Formats: sequence, C-alpha cells, structure tokens
Amino acid sequence: MDTLLKLLKTDARLSNAELAVMLDKSEAQIKEQIEKYESDGLIKGYTAIIDESVADPNYVTALIELKVTPQSQSGYEKIAHEIANYDEVESVRLMSGGYDILVSVTGTSIREISQFVSERLAAIEAVTSTVTHFQLKSYKSNGVIISEEESDERGMISP
Repeated sequence: MDTLLKLLKTDARLSNAELAVMLDKSEAQIKEQIEKYESDGLIKGYTAIIDESVADPNYVTALIELKVTPQSQSGYEKIAHEIANYDEVESVRLMSGGYDILVSVTGTSIREISQFVSERLAAIEAVTSTVTHFQLKSYKSNGVIISEEESDERGMISP
C-alpha cells in the first residue's frame, strides 16, 4: 500500500494541503491521485469510527457465521449480494475455514438481531446453518483503539 493510502486510512480528514506537505508533493498532485483512487474503485468511501457504546448503550453488534450451498451459476456472489442489501448488515465477507460467509449485523437489541437471523438469513434457501456471536465490547476498530484500559485509582494492596 502506498504512503498516501496509508495516511488516508489512518486519518481521512487530512486535507490535500496537509497530505502534500507530508508527501512532498503539490496539492494538485494529491487531489489528482485521490480522484484516481476513487474512480478506479480503490477508495470505496470515507467513514467515521464511532464508539457505539457511548452513542447508544442499547446498540448491539453480532457476527454471524453462515454455511451456504454455492449456487451453480454464481457461486457465493448472488447470496452475498442478497445479504449485503439488508439495512441491518454492516459487512459481508467470504471466508475460508469452517463456515463460508461472515456477516456483521447491528441492531438495538439482541431480540431484534435474533429475529433478523431467524426470519431473513436462515430463510434464504442456500443458507444451511447459522452461528451468531454477540459482541460484548469493542477494543479496536479499523486500526483505531476504541476502548482504553481503565485504571483502578484505588491502587493495589499487597500483604
């Protein structure tokens, strides 16, 4: 990965002027390169990393392992795209190992996600089994530390 991409991945809020200084290039060169990355589909979008536990204490994230039967003409593609179109779905990934597709889902309660899994995902004909894991806490996301270690100000007492 080139240095410009690394900088954007670390902090997409850096201005073209800041990036130009950091990379010893002109703002025009930086702007042109970013536009090329976007038009080539290398940069898919920009997003903020949110500590959802602060934004909404009821927020729930689940990782769902799916075993699926690949389709004769499209393999996993059609199934993955069908799943990706649900609003609750944050990400869909084809995996190696004990399951085929990993789905990240968000909702406002465990019940809401459970219903999504049972009524939508498990109802897809190609899905043969599901395993749902509920996230308890997030420590790091997209390279950014979310939860700092909390210090105990009471101190340690030893005999």
